[in-house]
Amino acid sequence: MFKRSKIFILVFVSILFVMCNQKEQTNKSKESILKGSATIFVDETLTPIIEDQVAVFESSYDAKINIVSKSESEVVNSLFKEKSGIAILTRNLTLNENKIFEQKKITPKITKFATDAIAFISNNSNNDTLIELKSVIEFMQGKPNSNIKGLVFDNPNSSTVRYMNELAGIKTIPEKGVYSFKTNQEVIKFVAQNNGMIGVVGVNWLSQPMPDMQEYVDKVNVLSVKSLTGINFYPPSQNNIAEGKYPLARDLYIINGQGYSGLGMGFASFVAGDIGQRIILKSGLLPAKIPGRKINVRNEINNEKK
Repeated sequence: MFKRSKIFILVFVSILFVMCNQKEQTNKSKESILKGSATIFVDETLTPIIEDQVAVFESSYDAKINIVSKSESEVVNSLFKEKSGIAILTRNLTLNENKIFEQKKITPKITKFATDAIAFISNNSNNDTLIELKSVIEFMQGKPNSNIKGLVFDNPNSSTVRYMNELAGIKTIPEKGVYSFKTNQEVIKFVAQNNGMIGVVGVNWLSQPMPDMQEYVDKVNVLSVKSLTGINFYPPSQNNIAEGKYPLARDLYIINGQGYSGLGMGFASFVAGDIGQRIILKSGLLPAKIPGRKINVRNEINNEKK
C-alpha cells in the first residue's frame, strides 16, 4: 500500500511538472522579439528616456512593455527573482551577479546603449552655478564645507548614491547634512522650493522633464562641475559628456536575462539601433552610436523657373 502511494505521488508530481513546463513553453511561444508582452525593471533615474523608447517601440510593433521603476538595488533584486528578467542599469553586472546567472544556466545579453550623467542642482536664487567635485566628496566624508548647506539624494539604494559613495570611499551616506527622498522628482521639487541645498539627480530628469515637472525644473540651476584633477568647470551637456570633460558621466546598459529570443532581445536591438539612438540623441543624452546623416549630392542643379 505504501509503495502504491509513493508511485501515485511520483506520477502526480511528474504530470504537474510536465503541465507547468508546457505552460511556460506556451507563454514563450506567444512572445517573440517583436510581439507579446514583457516587464522591464528600470533604474528610476532613467525612467524618462526609457518611457520614450517604449512608446515608440510599442507604436511600431505588436508589443506591450510594462515599465517598473525602482532604485538600483531593487532593480537588481527583481532581475534575479524573475525567471526571465530584463533590467536597465547605469552599470554593468558585477562578477557575483554574473555567477548568479551562471547558476541559472543563463548567459545574459548585455547591451550598452547610451551615456548619461549625474547632475548637481541648486535653487535658481543662488547666483553661484559652479561647484567643485572635491567639495562634494569632502562633505560626504563628514568634513565641513561652507559652500554646501546640504546634499539631497533620491533614494538611499539608488545608483546616484552608490556612485557618489564609491567616489567618496564610504559605504553609506552620512546622517548629518545628507538627505534622501524616494524619487528624482522629489529631489527637484525640494531644491526648487528650498535655497542653499544641492540636489543630486540623473541628468535625464533635467534634459527631458515630465510635463508636470517643468515648473520645478525651471526653478533650479544645473551646476557646472570641476573634476578632481581639472581646472575648468563643465556643465553636463551632451557635448561635454562626449568629449569626456564632464566628470560624472556613466554608461547605461540593458541587461537581458530572458535566456530565449523574446521581447528583451527585440527591445535591446531597437534601442541600440538607428531609431533608438536618435531618440537618445534628441533627449540630450549621448548615444552609444551616433546616428548617421544621409546627404544627397546632385550632379546637376535645375535653375529653370516654372
